[in-house]
Amino acid sequence: LPLLDAAAQQKSLPTPRLQKPAPNEKAQAEPPEELTPAQEKEQPPAPGSAVEDLSRLKWDMAEKAPSVTHHQISLSGKVLRYTATAGRMPIKDPAGSIEAEVFFVAYTLDDAEPRGRPLTFSFNGGPGSASVWLHMGALGPRRVAMEKEGWMPDSPYRLLDNPATPLDRTDLVLIDAIGTGFSRPADMKKGKKFWGVKGDAQAFGEFIRLYLTRNQRWSSPLYLLGESYGTTRAAEVASELGDRGIAFKGIMLLSMVLDFETLVTTRRNDLAYVLTLPTYTMTALYHRKLPPDLMADMTRTRTEAVKWATTEYAAALARGDSLTEAERQNVIRQISRYTGLKPEIIDWANLRIDVQTFTHYLLSDQKLRVGRLDGRFSGPDPHGFMESGLYDPAMNAVLAPITSVFNDYIRTALKYETELPYYTSAGQLSPSPDFRFWKSWEWGSASEGFPDTATALREAIIKNPFLKVLVMEGYYDLATPFAAADYTIDHLDLPPQYRRNISYATYDSGHMVYLRSESLIKFHADVAGFIDSTTARER
Repeated sequence: LPLLDAAAQQKSLPTPRLQKPAPNEKAQAEPPEELTPAQEKEQPPAPGSAVEDLSRLKWDMAEKAPSVTHHQISLSGKVLRYTATAGRMPIKDPAGSIEAEVFFVAYTLDDAEPRGRPLTFSFNGGPGSASVWLHMGALGPRRVAMEKEGWMPDSPYRLLDNPATPLDRTDLVLIDAIGTGFSRPADMKKGKKFWGVKGDAQAFGEFIRLYLTRNQRWSSPLYLLGESYGTTRAAEVASELGDRGIAFKGIMLLSMVLDFETLVTTRRNDLAYVLTLPTYTMTALYHRKLPPDLMADMTRTRTEAVKWATTEYAAALARGDSLTEAERQNVIRQISRYTGLKPEIIDWANLRIDVQTFTHYLLSDQKLRVGRLDGRFSGPDPHGFMESGLYDPAMNAVLAPITSVFNDYIRTALKYETELPYYTSAGQLSPSPDFRFWKSWEWGSASEGFPDTATALREAIIKNPFLKVLVMEGYYDLATPFAAADYTIDHLDLPPQYRRNISYATYDSGHMVYLRSESLIKFHADVAGFIDSTTARER
């Protein structure tokens, strides 16, 4: 959900099959769909068809006043008084007709001068994921109670004050993408306008412009904080709004993916296999599946894995079938050493291990599946070990607690009255089995290859020499691996004076780094330090 749930990735971002039958053969038997399918010419839906039912879906676009409530929490012995505003912002066409309404929750500190107060716009990814994960997990002044390491707690789930909220440094606006949360298009046809890399960024850009206008915040220091596909979006939004005269002080990229070539494992893309391997190493280390010498020093092992993957492993994959049998067997032994997988699995996969294969086989001796969003998580597949391999125990751990708590919180504490269902994923938007949100996402022209907004980030950085970027990475994140993020930043082709504006923060955690209590504290320190450093001149 924060970056293409596993089922969506299986369908939209294909991975190669193993060369021999595997326990998850059923899932792999489906022919993969293209990442960016050719857009077919629109035809009128057949009367009475499920597609026609989709075309009839419409939502109320009447503008209503937001709900405004007042609260306080105690942070380190200091009382923090703040105002929460929950509502929907209209997105209009040039003629003034409302095409969509975007749901948001804003937190603003009381007794603070808005003009000089930092303002951060934040969102999750998907694409098609609501902002509830960041909202209830890290940023909001109230958060869901999880176990210390981020494991699922027992129900009933509860809220607690969030001592790590960055509200002590910045006002916050949590935004739900159109089709998620309580955000809705006027109808499904209008929705398609916003369901793509460009349309999505334009909608968020227009929301930001309207929020600044309606709340008189044009003079505030501005920030973006995106998670997962939210980082893809943040880069595009920063570039687009920069061209419209809206400049940001800083961009925080949590679990970053800008260049999808670094992430998507396909038969013809060896780069993604190379950049994912170090995260396999970290996950295998966590589960104690590595040789003793690699278990001794986590930092040294991580550095060693990155070096081997980007040199010897990359060179071996580039050789392809020209490897001698002796050379091939040596590579298999090394992959096994750094991943904890059995050599025969690596042989079957032709030296190329995708995430689904890794999460299926790492703990196969215990019949457990490893988490994709966070490799620290593991658990039995509810459908049985021999099934599809799309189950993610990490996602399962947070789905019910955060969904349940938010639905209560928004209606009771924030007094937002609606009977609309809150969609954590845009895949829930339609009851029709013919609706495939992920398939309809417009990634860009097929001639452009893999989706990419790294170019947009570079443009934003070059056009604004004061723009600072913070890249935030989890070591056990198999959805957006840390080595892929590093590679992307290292290939922005930036002059040295601009590279100095980029900094990094790393976490002994997964995709949602904040689920682990210790990492949440560090997350706050990193965000606070970043904002403090970029507003030093104002103070």
